Parts: sequence; C-alpha cells; structure tokens
Amino acid sequence: MAQNHKITDKQALQLWENYRNSLMKALPVEANETEKEKRDRIKLLESNPQAWMQYYFANYTKCKPAKFHVAATRRLLANKRHYEVRMWARELAKSVLGMMEDIYMALTGEAYNFLLISNSYDNAERLLMPYMINLESNPRIVHDYGPQIKPGYWEAGDFTTRNGASFRAIGAGQSPRGTRNEDKRPDVIRVDDIDVDEETRNPKRIKDKWEWIEHALIPTVSVSGNYRIIFQGNMIAKNCTIAKACEKADYVDRVNIRDKNGKSTWPEKNFEEAIDQILSKISYKAGQTEYFNNPLSEGTVFKQMIYGKCPPLRELRYVVAYGDPGTSNKAGKGSSFKTVWIIGEQDHKYYVYTGFLDQVGTAPFVEWYYACEEYTRNKTQLLNYVENNSLQDPFYEQVFMPLFADMARKYGFFLNMHPDTRAKKDKFVRIEGNLEPLNRNGQLILNIDEKDNPHMKRLEEQFLMIEEGLPAPADGPDAIEGGTFILKARRMNSTDSMSIGRRYKNPKRV
Repeated sequence: MAQNHKITDKQALQLWENYRNSLMKALPVEANETEKEKRDRIKLLESNPQAWMQYYFANYTKCKPAKFHVAATRRLLANKRHYEVRMWARELAKSVLGMMEDIYMALTGEAYNFLLISNSYDNAERLLMPYMINLESNPRIVHDYGPQIKPGYWEAGDFTTRNGASFRAIGAGQSPRGTRNEDKRPDVIRVDDIDVDEETRNPKRIKDKWEWIEHALIPTVSVSGNYRIIFQGNMIAKNCTIAKACEKADYVDRVNIRDKNGKSTWPEKNFEEAIDQILSKISYKAGQTEYFNNPLSEGTVFKQMIYGKCPPLRELRYVVAYGDPGTSNKAGKGSSFKTVWIIGEQDHKYYVYTGFLDQVGTAPFVEWYYACEEYTRNKTQLLNYVENNSLQDPFYEQVFMPLFADMARKYGFFLNMHPDTRAKKDKFVRIEGNLEPLNRNGQLILNIDEKDNPHMKRLEEQFLMIEEGLPAPADGPDAIEGGTFILKARRMNSTDSMSIGRRYKNPKRV
C-alpha cells in the first residue's frame, strides 16, 4: 500500500519543476506541420485510444501495453454506464493507465466531471497531481489542445480545464457533495488505493467505509446520465473494499503478476527473472497478497521445514547461541516456552545445529547455555545472546544474572553474555518476514542429525503451527529469528573476529 508522506511547499515546488522539465525534454512536438495536418493527426490519434496514449504520454508508455490494458480501456470507453473493478497486482500500471484514460476522456469530450478517491485526501491529491502537471505542462497536449489552465480554477486537488472538465481529489469519508460541474454531475468516479492494511483488520472500519461509498459517493452520479465507476487496487485482505466492490461490479478484471501458467502477464515490462528476484526478497504471504490477489489471513505460513547436513562448526566464522527466556520463572503447562539454539551461517545459509525448547524454570534455561558451550568446545568461538527487551530487563537483572553467577561457580567459568536489547516489532511479522523467505529458498536448515531430538521436533512443530495472530506458541522460531538477525549484523558490520567466553588451553600449543 502506498503511504502518505508530508512534504514542504518548497519540496513540492521542486518536484513540480523537475517533472515539468522532464516532460519538456521527453515530448517534442510536431513543429513543422500545417494546421490541416495537425487536425488530421489529432483526429487519427483520437480514433485509436492506444495510439493516442502512446503519443501524448510517451514518457509513461515505454513498454508495449499488455492485452489486459488494451481490453480494459476498450471496455471503459464502450460502456457509457459501467461499474468495474480492476483487481490488478502491483507493477501493472493501474494508476498510470487510469490517468491516461481520464485525460483522454476529458480532452475528447467523452466525460466532464472526474472524482479521484483514495484512502486519504493527501493520497488522493498526490495521485491527482500527475493529471494536473500533464494538463498544464505536457508539450504535446498544450500544442494540440491549447493551454488547459483555467484562471481562478486551478488548484492542487481541485481544478478545471479550459474546455470545462473538472477534477477533484476526495479522501475516504470526506463529503463528496458539491461536486457538480455546472449542470454536470460526476460521470467518472475512479477509486484508487482505497484500502489500508490497518483498517482491514477491523471489520467495523471496512463496514463504515463501504457505507460511505454506497451512501455518499456513488449517488453523486446521475441516475439517468452517463457514469463510469472504476475501482482499482489489489486485494490485500479477505475483508476489504475491493472485495466488496467485486460483489457489485458489472465486470471484475483480476490480473496477477503471473498468469495461470506461471508466466508474466506483462512480459514486455516484468521479466521472469525480475519477478523471481522480488518474490525472493519478501515472504510468501506478502507475495501472494501484493502480486497474486490472494491474501493469506489464515493457515500456516511454513509448509515444511528443511533438514540437512550442517557444515563442521570450525568452518564457520560466527556461531551464536541465542536464547529467549520467556517471562515465567516456573515450569508447567501454563508457562511460556524457554529456548536456546545454536545457529551458524555459511554462504548465506543459516544452520540450526541443536538447542533446547521446553516449558522449564529459569535454572535449566541458564544451564542450557553451558550445554551449548560444551557442544561447541574446541570447534568454534560461541557468541552467547539472550533476548532482553524493555519488558524483560528487570527480570534479567534480578533473576538471570544471579543464576549465571551461580552456574559460573558450578562450572568454574563465566559465560560472556550479550543482552539483545533490540526493539522488536510484532512477533509474527518478524518471523514471517525474516524467516519464511529463508525457509522457502532453502537457506534455513535444521540439523538432520538432530531430527529425533524432542527439542528439535518441538521447534519444527512451532514453525508449522505459526498463524497470523500467533494463537500457537512461537518462542522457538522467535529465537531463531533473533539468532539469524545477529548473524546477519555480524557478517555485514564486522571485519575482525571476537573472542568471548572461556579460552580452553590447547595442549599442542607452546
């Protein structure tokens, strides 16, 4: 979803000037033609909307339009009373095509009163700004159709052209009353980027927004006149305004980034390698929502975990023991899980060697770190981390530090612990966003030698039970996310090795 970004007047003016200058350079005009040649050329272009858009918006139409683009424009212009949902994935030029269509209809007299609706007024005004700049400064439009600025009626978010076409930006929930253009009611309502992620999680907010659309917005059109109502956006949730519009529309055009055969729906622009690359950078859930109109609000995120052979620990530069102490000092069914896992990284793959995940008290949790130290002894230098956010800090100071001191006396050496004080986002968002792509790409590997270890089995189960809202425990995956984060940071930011913890004497060294 697009986000609102406040900019200063000076920044807005600079953006305007940069855009205007790029238009002037990109769109040279036919300077040497006669007036008749000019009229004939314009008439020929207007008879072919695709050719018209490619000529007047050559800076936007560098790629040949896809079949669904051509069909959508043909449908829109052929139907004087039309209600359509363009449920198109990201990167399929929803807003750009909408702008070109609206300006075509305005300049050719096909429509006169345009409303552009978005999730907020600021976003609607931002989406309408390219309309205004092109009508004002596009050299080919000005050369062929004359200056479009109508003095006294030319303001950002609400302007009227010389031939009487009006454009107005409206944010969801704002009153659309008073949108009549002289005797003309709105004849084009374009709803763009109307859904917001946060609102889709609140059924009442979606209900209220839809009531505004049906009670206040759509009735602005003339019952007996022409009207075109277009919703454009991808389906970001099961319950969203795009989904509700689909129930009412005359036509629903659903286009994903790839077709049913797994091929790009717009190969002239979106190459297969480029699609693969972007999908590899985000989670499966995000990819399905943004590029395939398939919001996954329920069901497991991790379909299966990968087991494999781990490289020898001595070959790894960094190995981390990362623990999540939970919040309870007691063991039992009602308490949270405590966990510690040994994780290493090699060639951008993250290996989970072994670890512990159980509902235990604090003493066993602290002892797990010493077990991890024994597992890695004489093989690698282990970096010990423990989650210690603002909620856990008093517990860490008051309970765990004394226990670590007791264990040091028992084992004869102290562990050098690193509290992880990172301000963490929502648990599900972190696990799903940071670990699911690794798992899907074969970069998160559980040690096959530990497959029968009950702790490893519990870790796998927690991964496979993860759902949005986290009704199931996810302490183990949460610790794996913490450990991989530390390893990524170490690999990216550190150039020198670091010695932490007890140094064991090498009998072969003089």
